[in-house]
Amino acid sequence: MNQITDEVLHESVKTNSMTYYSIFAVSFIVFLAIALVAQVLFLQWRSWFPGAEGGKTLIGDVKAAVYTLMSQLT
Repeated sequence: MNQITDEVLHESVKTNSMTYYSIFAVSFIVFLAIALVAQVLFLQWRSWFPGAEGGKTLIGDVKAAVYTLMSQLT
């Protein structure tokens, strides 16, 4: 009985982590696309994303914005 519970718990954790990663990846791609377009158009895009206001690199700022978004979801 205990083994069945452990297997169910393990499968649940695996599913939740894959869901979290999927949301992170999609959000990162969307935010990166917006940031790239804004960068090409010479727009100040960092103020659009929460968590990216004080950064210096495009990828780092997009990652910070996605982490901020993900913290709001959980």
